[in-house]
Amino acid sequence: MTDRELRHAELAERYLPDALLARFRERAAVVDRENGFFDEDLGDLRERGYLQIFVPAEFGGPGLSLHEVSRLQQRLAGAAPGTALGINMHLMCTGVAAAMLARGDRSLSHVFAEAAAGEIFAFGISEPANDWVLQGSNTIADPQPDGSYRLSGTKIFTSLSPVWTRLITHGLDASEPSDPQLVFGFVERTSPGITVSDHWDVLGMRASQSRSTRLEGAVMRADRVARRIAPGRTPDLLTFAITSNFQLLVASVYAGVARRALDVASEALHRRRSASRDAPLADVPEWRTRLADAYRDFLSVPAQLDAYTRDFDELVDHGAGWPPRLVAARIAAGEAARRAAETALACSGGAGFDSGSEAGRLLRDATAGLFHPPSTDASRPMFAAALLDQVSA
Repeated sequence: MTDRELRHAELAERYLPDALLARFRERAAVVDRENGFFDEDLGDLRERGYLQIFVPAEFGGPGLSLHEVSRLQQRLAGAAPGTALGINMHLMCTGVAAAMLARGDRSLSHVFAEAAAGEIFAFGISEPANDWVLQGSNTIADPQPDGSYRLSGTKIFTSLSPVWTRLITHGLDASEPSDPQLVFGFVERTSPGITVSDHWDVLGMRASQSRSTRLEGAVMRADRVARRIAPGRTPDLLTFAITSNFQLLVASVYAGVARRALDVASEALHRRRSASRDAPLADVPEWRTRLADAYRDFLSVPAQLDAYTRDFDELVDHGAGWPPRLVAARIAAGEAARRAAETALACSGGAGFDSGSEAGRLLRDATAGLFHPPSTDASRPMFAAALLDQVSA
């Protein structure tokens, strides 16, 4: 085992040992059935310091890299996908602060102290009918004399809705019509004007409780304003850090779902028998081929994640090549998860179609991958432009 893989094994045993994952997997079925929240998982993760894994050593944390956190999130998702997706959003926020610090920007260092103090961060960027995502906003950011902003708008898919205390979000300051600015920063749950929906009755990833959040004049304090950026494709370290952590950590969750689905499929083929061939399905060529194809599709996903997370940690400058890499990794992971989960369902037979089966739950959880931005359709112009819209020297 290489030093790097030994390090991953040590981190897995420290933060997500097998016995803990077994408990998470048992709870995942219950929480999904009851449409609840992963309170018990969160308590265990807190106790092990999992919410501080991105906090740098100088701020009292272990200072794990994105590469290391990606591997851990893949492991967690294999046991409890909804837990992994929900906790992802907290880790994304602390990961953004760590990425900026590594690149010489200490403006989000307050995130580390707050995370160490037990605050839980959530991601409040997505909005209805806003396919600009980070590059635009339907939320109004009304500037105040003291440098703060009052935000009014709706944010959707706000994971960790029952427990978050800090929300990274954005809005549009159009007070100067000739110079509109996107305002990024953090709001506190205690601010007046924040209403969290109580509706969350979805197909999969139910444990994440990613409800909508309504902002009605919610205050973003002046000292929590992180950036003012022109709308559109304006390069900035903050939005690069957000995009990188979001795409790669979400991809990590679906990579974990895919890996678990393949294991569920394999176990089912060993367990089930063909009466006509008097043999386990694991020995039947057609079933072996089905599983082999899904495994082949999966193998490139962890390889992509390993490569891109290490490049990110090592500050490799891919320039304009970063967005296609990041989005491709996340889309590929989602596709592999759906393919593997569908295979697991088929391999499980009729029992897998039961609403309480793990194979069925994994397929429902994997389907949530269709809704993370940007979608396959929305991203195609970016991939085409990378090859077709280059200006020759």
